[in-house]
Amino acid sequence: MNEWRLIIDDGVSASFGLAADECLTHRVGAGTSQPTLRLYTYRSSCALVGRFQNTGNEINLAYCEAHGIPLNRRPTGGGAIIMGKDQLGIALCIPGREEDSYRHARELMAHFSAGIISGLETSGIQATFQGKNDVEVQNRKVAGLGVYRAPEGGLLFHASVLVDLDIAFMLRVLKTPFEKITDKAIATVAERVTTIRRESSSPLTLDEVRASIAAGYRKTFGVSLVAGDFTPDELQAIDALEKSKYLSSAWVYQTTAIPDTFGSAKIKTPAGLLDVRATLAGNTIKAIFIGGDFFAAEGAVADLEARLRWHPASPESVRASLVAGYAEHADQLNHLPLDALQEAIRQAVRDAQKAESAARADPYGCFVNPQEKVMP
Repeated sequence: MNEWRLIIDDGVSASFGLAADECLTHRVGAGTSQPTLRLYTYRSSCALVGRFQNTGNEINLAYCEAHGIPLNRRPTGGGAIIMGKDQLGIALCIPGREEDSYRHARELMAHFSAGIISGLETSGIQATFQGKNDVEVQNRKVAGLGVYRAPEGGLLFHASVLVDLDIAFMLRVLKTPFEKITDKAIATVAERVTTIRRESSSPLTLDEVRASIAAGYRKTFGVSLVAGDFTPDELQAIDALEKSKYLSSAWVYQTTAIPDTFGSAKIKTPAGLLDVRATLAGNTIKAIFIGGDFFAAEGAVADLEARLRWHPASPESVRASLVAGYAEHADQLNHLPLDALQEAIRQAVRDAQKAESAARADPYGCFVNPQEKVMP
């Protein structure tokens, strides 16, 4: 039976937490550290962007600065998240295989999420891997996933499990298409995400959730988990990486040349008002929010939104995904006209594209802070 080291640590800083995960991945790949499952929490609420995101696009920087909320950037891809005492961080650092390339990123996340799903099942929570990189309970996200492959061959599986979540706080920290944080906005997001405590039939502590997930990995992957801690050599290497990278503004605030743009559209239909909001990165739809006063199953609408995340913005591509979604949820979407929804999305996308054109015409309006250093 293979043996993994189990590290449990709480109250870490954002910079240490991420530096430790990446450092262990390099060392496991090089054979100088043993395979490790790390289950940990952060000292205070912090905001973490994905490897390829623009911090200014994803985070309300002024709010975070005013409230002392730390920011950092993960080595793994995916979207911006908040982490804190009620969100369990998972880092699985193991030797990779030749075929474990980013071409198979979704398959890898589905494979390694099995430990989370198995652990939640022991608490009576039926979860599944869905979309690009989510673990969901009844079409509501309960964990976000990511992967990173180190040059030495080590593989890092990252997950953030929502044991609990303050949605209003999250909306203040992360940028979303919502113009104002209203009760309606909070309720809308609450239908798209959930927490372990919300889904559990009995109150669960974070330690209980952590123990269940550890047992889930032990069972699913047929390994023994031996409690351990960082070695002195590892702590020295983590400290060096933290200082050179994760405490560097060049790493945290690196940007790309294309800022995100936002657009919206409202269309009256026989089924009710459609209110669609779109976030674009170039010609890619990052996120779509479908609102209004129509009647439809929340899970079906959430699935349509998930299908359009990180999706080509062309009308043809959008329609193909909508047709597939309607085919799967025909009974739940039959009062929401597909053609009207497609038109609302098209108008929201065009509205966002107009904003991008205006920004390009006024290059001095770019969001990038000239004092921020960009990684080469």
